[in-house]
Amino acid sequence: MDTIIKAVVFLPLIGFLIAGLFGTSIGAKASEYVTTGFMIIVAILSWIVFFDVAIGETEMIKVSVMRWVQSGSFDTEWAFRVDTLTAVMFVVVNSVSCLVHIYSIGYMHHDPHRPRFFAYLSLFTFAMLMLVTSDNLLQMFFGWEGVGLASYLLIGFWYKKPAASAAAMKAFIVNRVGDFGFALGIFGVFVLFGSVSFETIFAAASTYLPAEGAAEGGEAVINLFGLHLDKAGAITGICLLLFMGAMGKSAQFLLHTWLPDAMEGPTPVSALIHAATMVTAGVFLVARMSPLFELSPTALLVVTIIGAITAFFAATVGLVQNDIKRVIAYSTCSQLGYMFVALGVGAYGAAIFHLFTHAFFKALLFLCAGSVIHAVDGEQDMRHMGGLRKHIKLTYAMMMIGTLAITGVGIPFSGIGLAGFISKDIIIEATYAAHSPVSGFAFALLVIAACFTSFYSWRLIFMTFYGKPRASHEVMHHVHESPMVMLVPLFILGVGAVFAGVAFAGNFYGHHYAEFWQGALFTSAENEVLENFHHVPALVALSPFIAMILGFVTAWYMYIRSPETPKYLAEQHRGLYQFLLNKWYFDELYDFLFVRPAKRIGTFLWKEGDGRVIDGYGPNGIAARVMDVTDRVVRLQTGYLYHYAFVMLIGIAALVTWMMLGSSF
Repeated sequence: MDTIIKAVVFLPLIGFLIAGLFGTSIGAKASEYVTTGFMIIVAILSWIVFFDVAIGETEMIKVSVMRWVQSGSFDTEWAFRVDTLTAVMFVVVNSVSCLVHIYSIGYMHHDPHRPRFFAYLSLFTFAMLMLVTSDNLLQMFFGWEGVGLASYLLIGFWYKKPAASAAAMKAFIVNRVGDFGFALGIFGVFVLFGSVSFETIFAAASTYLPAEGAAEGGEAVINLFGLHLDKAGAITGICLLLFMGAMGKSAQFLLHTWLPDAMEGPTPVSALIHAATMVTAGVFLVARMSPLFELSPTALLVVTIIGAITAFFAATVGLVQNDIKRVIAYSTCSQLGYMFVALGVGAYGAAIFHLFTHAFFKALLFLCAGSVIHAVDGEQDMRHMGGLRKHIKLTYAMMMIGTLAITGVGIPFSGIGLAGFISKDIIIEATYAAHSPVSGFAFALLVIAACFTSFYSWRLIFMTFYGKPRASHEVMHHVHESPMVMLVPLFILGVGAVFAGVAFAGNFYGHHYAEFWQGALFTSAENEVLENFHHVPALVALSPFIAMILGFVTAWYMYIRSPETPKYLAEQHRGLYQFLLNKWYFDELYDFLFVRPAKRIGTFLWKEGDGRVIDGYGPNGIAARVMDVTDRVVRLQTGYLYHYAFVMLIGIAALVTWMMLGSSF
């Protein structure tokens, strides 16, 4: 098993090195086949690990690689920690990455830089695997920054396109804000526990806080931003800093602005980022650190509130977007909010279950969107589509499956339904059943978000595949179905979108969840939530289904029955429409608060500080004075003989005068 785990982690790295260093020599086809071949092997091995570790009887496996960092009392080993949580992430990351590699062979067929693209895809996968297999926070931070780098390279893959370069920089910079908090959180953990190893942290966390009312509980143990915090306060502060990192990577409210712009990269990149890598890292971090978060009710409260607001906010923005990829992007942001609400109320298994099912239908939706874009010659605006279901029937069928999954179609009270129906309903019901002070608030926002999700998902279907074609006659004449190399990944993901929920619900969040997780998550709190979960009122259990039906009927009425209604409503409520269309004006607000002041400060320091002061009185100033002196000296060199004779006479006269004056004394 140790060899299999090492192969899972390092084969993508080998693929990256081969395609990245020798891609020009071996050619684009060989680069595609090498990287994709490795990923097929890795995906198969990942399922073997999953069934052995998660479903089977094998306990947590630790694979030592080498000694890494040793400095004083700080001793960190590079090792792979493979437990149920890691095994689940293996399946998610490598299955989706494998299918994205295969799909990209067709989608990127005409791109001249395919070796670089496939090298970046494999690098992205390796970095995410380093993150999910980490045995300590420092190793996790290495993978954390690795996925940030890979996302920058892939979002800006078409670097000659200004919008792509700007989007890549935006993603990188916004994530640096979250990463700053994550780094501070790691420092804080080391101060409190003397280690960044998960094994040491979790063992100490179980007995870290003293009994309620104990005197030592009030002693200051850490100084954070000038605040002298006791043990409880220190844990809260550190958890919030760690969550700040998760907010950046998983695009939560306030640090979400990079995610929609990431659509400027190739569509397969969007599928990989939104379904399996980058954005799932924040959810994984909080889940992995669940024993620590359980010690801070305040931190969990913040996680719940931010998650609920994110789910609602992103769903409202998705209602009016016209770019097919941006609609799905805001859907990702909203679904991540669901996951964080589940984490905040202690339903950690439910959060990872939704992450697992979401990977299948979200990758399916993005790759279907890519197939649509491929069919209509690069067009992404849904207002210029319509009537495509008769032309690309297989893509339409797969897009329908993805939409049914994300909107939560199933049979209420039966446990039968598509992937999103099972996992999303569990989160909504668990939120209602939790004893969190904000359970009611979060429950209400999640149900509203479910209604909005159904609306904008069916809006996408109706605008893209139904009605009269709105594309030009030339575009419609050339509309064609994607090749099989692009369709086969859709079929596989479609199977996952249909059956992943029913097949694994009992393991992730059923009666056997404690045996399934084997201590990989903090399950004691979830046990209490699970007990209440089965006793929620019928209307609560039915609310996501009602919300889904309401969203579907509204979308059908507005885009099939009465297509003029959306335009009328937009004109009648122009302020609200513009507010949502401009994404609550967060980009404009951040531009005013941060970007413009930073540019003004930078310009001032450049022109006044660097130009006028440093260069003016430093190198440039000295050089200018030397030039002044040399200019004056040069003027003496006229080239005329009588000038030189005159200077010689002056010199002789001065010499004679000096000698005469000297002899008289």
